[in-house]
Amino acid sequence: MRGQGLIILGVAILVGLAAVFLANSYLGRVEERQATTPRGMAKVAVARVPLEFGTVITPDKITLIDLPMDTLPVGTFSSVSQLLPMNRNRVALRPMAVNEPILRSKISGEGGRAAISAVLKPDMRAAAVRVGDVAGVGGFVLPGDVVDVLVTRSPPNANGGGQITDILLQKVRVIAIDQDASDSADKPVIGKTATLEVFQVDAQKLALAQQVGQISLVLANPSAVTSPTVETVSVEDLRDGAYVGGYSDKAPTYQPPMPYLAAAPPRVARSIVRPPSADSSTVLIVRGTKDSSYEVRHYGAH
Repeated sequence: MRGQGLIILGVAILVGLAAVFLANSYLGRVEERQATTPRGMAKVAVARVPLEFGTVITPDKITLIDLPMDTLPVGTFSSVSQLLPMNRNRVALRPMAVNEPILRSKISGEGGRAAISAVLKPDMRAAAVRVGDVAGVGGFVLPGDVVDVLVTRSPPNANGGGQITDILLQKVRVIAIDQDASDSADKPVIGKTATLEVFQVDAQKLALAQQVGQISLVLANPSAVTSPTVETVSVEDLRDGAYVGGYSDKAPTYQPPMPYLAAAPPRVARSIVRPPSADSSTVLIVRGTKDSSYEVRHYGAH
């Protein structure tokens, strides 16, 4: 009995070893197939799960798929180790859907964080403006939208008086509302601050406009064409379907008085009384360069 048990135990060990060998061989072939890229294809790291703005990218959120080499976007990663060298985490700066390629432009640097500066173009600046419920279009202005910026102010030299509204900037991209910079939001959010992507001089205009007036945002179609000329609206234009367009912010120019010698002589009337006769007198009336004589009889003369 004891010898028979040893034989059964030995057979079980052999069967187990054979099973392990077969399993390792199968898994090795699967990994080899996965590592082998078909001709004309390339391995690309994509999102295994949806990645929102600020999500820390870890190996469990990444998978590799084969994509045609001639259709690869710029900035892809061919391996997890290339994307996360030394297991240094990166952060998503743009929302990414499942199986969407992870691009360098959509993530932070190694060990980075979700910073607004990372999503700015090299020649652009991020400028924050105060907005309210009305100025922010009732919360429908969201990150990723395009807006026009209006400024309402009281000019110092308004001919008609009152306030005016100017178009300060056109087709400006909104990169954040309050602390939310994710452009995947689809519900209105009432925010107190909007961060806009603008040129440096436009950032200066925004800073000055907030000191002299009130900022308002107007939603624009991203495909809309900017107007080369903009108008100023004053209180005189507040009529349905009417635009006067007569506002001018130019101060009245000073007109110096004409020299005395160049001024035209005033046209005055003066009378000259000549020596009287017995019953009448002659009166000479001079008007400018013309004169006229009139015979005036004395009072009570016949």
